Amino acid sequence: MTRRQRAAYRLWHGSIALAHCLGDRAYGWVRTGPTRVHRVVRLLLLLLGLYLLARIVRSAPALMWALTGVWCWRAWRASPTPVEAPTKATGEPDAEAVRTLLFEHIGDRQGAHLAAVLTHLHGRGLGKGWTVADLRARLEALGIPVRRSVKVAGRVAYGVHRDDLPAPSPGPSGEAAA
Repeated sequence: MTRRQRAAYRLWHGSIALAHCLGDRAYGWVRTGPTRVHRVVRLLLLLLGLYLLARIVRSAPALMWALTGVWCWRAWRASPTPVEAPTKATGEPDAEAVRTLLFEHIGDRQGAHLAAVLTHLHGRGLGKGWTVADLRARLEALGIPVRRSVKVAGRVAYGVHRDDLPAPSPGPSGEAAA
């Protein structure tokens, strides 16, 4: 991956993470209103704030440069660094690298649907042209169990469950000694 590709990766994925974070915070703030009236008022206040921000930017377009700079800086800081999966001589990803990528994608959730894992892999430039069935077959070939019913965000589909994955090895960074 070249320097430009890494920079584009960080800005893209950081922007996604930042948008999710802001959306989750706004949703949480609206949702924690004690009554329905309070929640509606909070939603209207958010919409009013967005409208006023749009009006201010329209009246002073130079402000957009500052907002864009702040957004890019925050996105850069929020992004994960790109990981390139080590591959065997055949060009297939190593089972340990796949487990590491799965743990990274699952995060603190109980599991991940295969469709989401495939999207995650495509975002990293891996698995181009694969379907969910291809991913499932490749995971099973690597000895990574795939469950028929993994529940994530209220939906049930084929996926990988956190309990089925052995933890990835710490790697050669020397953190285990002393």
